[in-house]
Amino acid sequence: MENGNGDKPTVMVTNDDGIDAPGLRALVHALVSTNLFHVLVFAPDSERSAASHCVSWQRTVTVKKVDVPGATAFAVSGTPADSTSLGISKKIFPSVPDLVVSGINLGCNCGYDIVYSGTVGGAREAFFHGIPSVAVSYDCYNMVGRNLSVDDFTLCAEACIPIITAILAEIKNKTYPQNCFLNINVPREVGNHKGYRLTQQGKCFYKMGWTQVTSEAKAGTTSPIKVMEIKPSGNTEESTLSTKEEHQVFKLDTAETPAADNDDTDYSSLQAGYISVTPLSALSPAEIDSVAFFKKWLPAV
Repeated sequence: MENGNGDKPTVMVTNDDGIDAPGLRALVHALVSTNLFHVLVFAPDSERSAASHCVSWQRTVTVKKVDVPGATAFAVSGTPADSTSLGISKKIFPSVPDLVVSGINLGCNCGYDIVYSGTVGGAREAFFHGIPSVAVSYDCYNMVGRNLSVDDFTLCAEACIPIITAILAEIKNKTYPQNCFLNINVPREVGNHKGYRLTQQGKCFYKMGWTQVTSEAKAGTTSPIKVMEIKPSGNTEESTLSTKEEHQVFKLDTAETPAADNDDTDYSSLQAGYISVTPLSALSPAEIDSVAFFKKWLPAV
């Protein structure tokens, strides 16, 4: 292990909720408390939820040292993927971490929602560079009958320590698979979880809707907009739209809760009380029947 810290493996923690998020702080505290790991933190300086795998292409990012007890920590003015990419680049830290853990995210990341997830994006970026990684999310929303507390995140973090320790043991023995990374989801009532369950990515997702906030233009944006319309003949026609009339504002509304998927999928297992452990790769291949269709279809095009 190239960590420069004796026998202790190095774990780098990132997330998409920001460096001050309770999930990240609980995870770092749990890792430090074991005294088994050298812990680094390289995370966004503010919330970057649903950033997916966005990177700051042709834009600069700033890095600032932050006090996180027991760890060497920096906040980054970028995305989760930026944080991982820069954190493993040796530009800040002298060596590459043995494992990157992204999380603990506030809310689960299952099914098609994995595509949106900045938490998963942070882990996937490490996988791109050949570094073992894990995304960890906590299904903490809609806690029935009680408020979310620091203890909930502590229990969630502690529930993940055995699998993190086991992964690092496999890495040390050079027996850990290099062709995937793990997506872990912890159930709401983590204190009563039923154990780990190996699952596959399902097809469920939180269906989001758009709500119109206002139809009025923002102050100072009343100049007209020139629109060029291209007609089939190739001629163009210019028309003028009033910004005041055309400016509308929308925001994403409350998501519709996913329906249960098959029993062996991530979301269904999570709802059944298991800690879902899903191996992921960089891309999601098409279904076999779709590939079969296009094999017949494409030659006829």
